[in-house]
Order: sequence, then C-alpha cells, then structure tokens
Amino acid sequence: MATTHKTRMLIIGSGPAGLSAAIYGARAGMEPIVVQGLQPGGQLTITTDVENYPGFRDVIQGPWLMQEMQAQAEHVGTRMMWDTILDVTMDGSPFRATGDSGDIYEGDVLVIATGAQAKWLGVAGEQEFSGKGVSACATCDGFFYRGKKVVVIGGGNTAVEEALYLTNHSPDVTLIHRRDSLRAERILQERLFAHPNVKVLWNQKVDSFVGEVGKGLTGVKLVDTVTGAESVVDTDGAFVAIGHAPATELFKDKLELDDGGYIVVEPGTPKTAIPGVFACGDVMDQIYRQAVTAAGTGCMAALDAERFLAEMEFKASQAVPA
Repeated sequence: MATTHKTRMLIIGSGPAGLSAAIYGARAGMEPIVVQGLQPGGQLTITTDVENYPGFRDVIQGPWLMQEMQAQAEHVGTRMMWDTILDVTMDGSPFRATGDSGDIYEGDVLVIATGAQAKWLGVAGEQEFSGKGVSACATCDGFFYRGKKVVVIGGGNTAVEEALYLTNHSPDVTLIHRRDSLRAERILQERLFAHPNVKVLWNQKVDSFVGEVGKGLTGVKLVDTVTGAESVVDTDGAFVAIGHAPATELFKDKLELDDGGYIVVEPGTPKTAIPGVFACGDVMDQIYRQAVTAAGTGCMAALDAERFLAEMEFKASQAVPA
C-alpha cells in the first residue's frame, strides 16, 4: 500500500549537493527526506580517484566519499528513501512528489539536486577504459596526466576550455573534432590556436578507444569524415568533451530552464522562480560542475530554505483571524 511521507524539507537527488543540503537542513531541525533516485550518490559513485576534494591529503575514492556523506546526513537526522521520483507538483507549499514505488513525498520546501551527466560518444572501449584513460572531466582528472600525452574530443566551448586547461599539466594536447571548424567562442579559439602545446585534428571521428585490459588506454582509433581513412593516435589519456545533460525532464513546463536544459535560478542563489523551490548542484550549474561547488550550493539551498520557512511561519503567526 502506498504511503505518504511528510517533511519540512524534501530533497530530490543524493549527490554532493543533495546530501550537503540534507546535512545543513537536518542540523536546522527540518528533518529532511532525501529521495535517492536512479543513481544514489550521484556521479561520484562512478568516479574512482578523487584528489581535489578539500580535507583529504591523499587520493580518496568517489564511492567512499559519498558513503561518508550519506552516513553523516543520516547521523544528523536525514531520512534516505530508495525511490525514483516520476512526477512533481509545484503549485505551492507543500510540494508533492510521486515515487516509482507509488509513495507520495510532501515537503514544505523542495530542494532539487538531480544533477547532470556527461554525454558520451557510445563507441567501443569507452566504458571499458573509463577511469583507466578515458574521462569526461579534465578539471577532475587532468592532474593524473602530468607530463603525458592527452587528447580532447569535441568542438564546443567545453572541449576548447578542457584542452586549454590540460596544457597546465601536459606538453602535448590534441583536440579532435569531426568537422573542419569549431563551434567554440572566437576568443577561446584564438587562445587555443595560439597555444604552442595544442594541435587540432580536423574532420576526424572517433571510432573506438584502444588499449590493454587491466593496463589502460593506449590510443584512439579515428576515421576521417572526408576520405574515410583510418588512423590511430597514441595517447595516455582521452577526455570526452561533448557536453552535459542535466536531469531536468521532471521539471519541464514547471520551472524555467535555460537553452541547455539547466534550471534557471536567481543569480548568486539557489532560488528558482517558485518560492520555496530551490535548485543546487550540477542541475543548475553548467560552468563549474565540481563536487565541492555542488556541495556549496547544497549548503546555500538549505540555508535559504530555512529562512523561507522561518519567514512563512512568522507571517502565519502574525495573521489576524477574520
């Protein structure tokens, strides 16, 4: 039988943003409920080495970090629910969410932390060498390729920015693009073309990632989109940079989304256009997309949610009966 779960703070998503919101919300006495979704723990659960999260001098494992965040959230009073939300009603507080289980979740405030996922090429070897030479985040993993040869795949702003970032670590960066011109902003292109450590391979489509099982990536097999000729580029690391897809399908026609599908928030805050609804983490951030920035916006969402509830309760206490 379906059950209705009520809370002052309902959080959808259980990555660094959602769990940080839960920790702060629980400490403020809001007894949050976190509905974990299809990927409990978010993208860090499929990330192996994490070297840039503050507070750890040694490399840590992504799944372990998320386990610790969840344990901390539960320790201070968060309820974790193993369910996936199928529909959300945001006509006003309390906000209602319907789970795949049939259960209903009601929250006086709603925090959306459903995240975003990197887009992948879907070619042979991509998943086999994921974390073993193939990555979708230069900022996260570029440090592991100090002094090594790397390639970046893509032609937009993300790809050019990733390639330029990787020059901080690698003396040999190759940008691979399937067309004969880039889509990135002109100023980024100028910086890329002017950099002595970067070269561009035009009209090249990635056919597969090649390497040795158990050892890692050794190269990228390419097909010329004009001539059909095949080649292999030797590399130690390959960064797929063809964009991200925010998990906002639930919120189409309910919240304002930008051209990339990210939830629009008031600049500098996690506040959406609907009072009492907050968005945090990668679902509203298409620029930084880091675990630490996601956690920071989760904290902001909880603090703003607490202020919203306090104001709402104060107004209710001041209402004069008719």
